[in-house]
Amino acid sequence: MTGTSTHQGDGIDVVVRTSGSAHDGGFGGEMITVERCFSLRVSPRAEWDENPVPAKCPDGPAPTFAPPPEPPRLPYDELRAELLQVPGGGRVDEAEVRRTVAALDLGPAIRTEVKSDGARVGVLLSVRGNGHDPQDCLLARVRPGTTEVWVPSRMQRMPGEGGCTVANALDPLPPPH
Repeated sequence: MTGTSTHQGDGIDVVVRTSGSAHDGGFGGEMITVERCFSLRVSPRAEWDENPVPAKCPDGPAPTFAPPPEPPRLPYDELRAELLQVPGGGRVDEAEVRRTVAALDLGPAIRTEVKSDGARVGVLLSVRGNGHDPQDCLLARVRPGTTEVWVPSRMQRMPGEGGCTVANALDPLPPPH
């Protein structure tokens, strides 16, 4: 394999090794195994109908890779427990919400955003996604009389759907189709 990212620069080249076994000359013949290798390019410019290119099979066993690190856990219970409850008719203090979020002592991989809009304050906690799978995020809205903490639906957390934004915390999107 060459390259570091399928969606940046020239992408990556992957050599795929495949093998098959069969009896030579029908039943009872000698068992033979054939090994073939080919190269595929995975990039933003690769065409889906491109034919693989024959390649020299690499020596040795196929490489193995460690699984990617687990993303940090978003603190749903802690945020829900710590966010202030403002009585109906009261006033939500954005600075107090910011202090509460900061006191959670979140790791650097968790991005936070706090925004006020009139009598309410929205909170977004998110972990950078891979651009293809649903993003991990947690939303909260504090307003007089109620404090809500939730995870948007899987559909809304897909790239480009707008579910993991502080705007969605302030004005939640309708349920997905």
